[in-house]
Amino acid sequence: MKSVNIRSLKHETSDLLERVAMGESVEIRRRNQAIAVIKPLDATRPQKRPDFRGRLQSTYGNKILDKTATELLNEERGDR
Repeated sequence: MKSVNIRSLKHETSDLLERVAMGESVEIRRRNQAIAVIKPLDATRPQKRPDFRGRLQSTYGNKILDKTATELLNEERGDR
């Protein structure tokens, strides 16, 4: 595991994230004390994406709105 201080983290963020993406963990230290570990996500745990379409359908059903959100905001804002 690579160990870096805060200054190195600020200046080498892209390089460190690349190492993490390749599977290596990086330990972050402040005044030589470990304060955090950046590690890659488990590949076996897929990220669940929210079902926005399903939520909208359950809320509004098949209702079609008369105006788009953009049109509603423009009316609300007026000539600002």
